[in-house]
Amino acid sequence: MRANSSLTPDQRYEAIALFEQGRADSAVATSLGVSRWPVRRLYQRWRIHGPGALVAQQAKKSYSFEFKVKAVRRLLAGEPKTALAKELELSSPKLLESWARTYRTQGAEGLRPKQRGRPPKSASHEPTSELERLRRENELLRAQNAYLGKVRALRERPPE
Repeated sequence: MRANSSLTPDQRYEAIALFEQGRADSAVATSLGVSRWPVRRLYQRWRIHGPGALVAQQAKKSYSFEFKVKAVRRLLAGEPKTALAKELELSSPKLLESWARTYRTQGAEGLRPKQRGRPPKSASHEPTSELERLRRENELLRAQNAYLGKVRALRERPPE
């Protein structure tokens, strides 16, 4: 379970017990006195994983581009998201909803894996010409000279 869930661990265990008695998510939310949406997400995970819905996943699983596209196409063809998530062994039907939303807005290319982390530094590896290197060095020396001239002028100025 996620650490930032609005349900306490005791509420989760109680909700699972109520699900097993045959209560629906809205009835469980009412009896626990909590919002319906976290209970509904727990209910969907419970329908897929059973009591294992309370067990935290060890590592974040990644899925291939082809797998995502096939899953989204099956979802858009009308298959129920909970049954599809159970068959494909996904952690939650919300994952399918997220993929479907991306597919609708960006097309299949939106489901391709993205490069993670900070983009590489854009350093040009081609050697610069001698003239360009000397121009940059000249510019740096002019800036240093101007800075040192101002420092010298401030030192020579009599205190007020």
